[in-house]
Amino acid sequence: MTAPEGALGRLVVAAVLLGLTVPPARAAPEAEPRSYGQPASPVGQWLTEDRGGVIDIFPCGQALCGRIVGMSEPLRPDGSVPKDHAGQPKCGLAILQQGTPDGSGEWSARITDPDDGSQWNCLLSVDRQGRLHLRGYVLLPLLWQTQIWTPYSGRLGADCRMG
Repeated sequence: MTAPEGALGRLVVAAVLLGLTVPPARAAPEAEPRSYGQPASPVGQWLTEDRGGVIDIFPCGQALCGRIVGMSEPLRPDGSVPKDHAGQPKCGLAILQQGTPDGSGEWSARITDPDDGSQWNCLLSVDRQGRLHLRGYVLLPLLWQTQIWTPYSGRLGADCRMG
């Protein structure tokens, strides 16, 4: 076994052991994804868990995409909107790509952190209260972190200001 294969093997073993030692997370009944009829779609405008932004998730071809349409960050001193890690304006920035349904009420996608450019796999689902659960992970869904986004019904300015 070469060094990279050994490192990957150790990572997989560590992930499996972590999965065996950490009890499975159990969601409260009200937070379970919808299981009746058609699963709810994640299409719409969502307020992020930290209330710092609004993400618009929309169909793009056969998949779902998402972009930043609202921000609580203040404008820069020159009046421009905040920039991402590459110097692009965050307003309108695409951060969700390749969202495809898996047939069980979840959508699999890629999401980009605009602050550092890191990309994550993610699973999206909508619970019975209409909240979006976004579970981001790197290699395996066992190693994940979930955020809960809520529907956004406020006003948005042309400069992505939340109102």
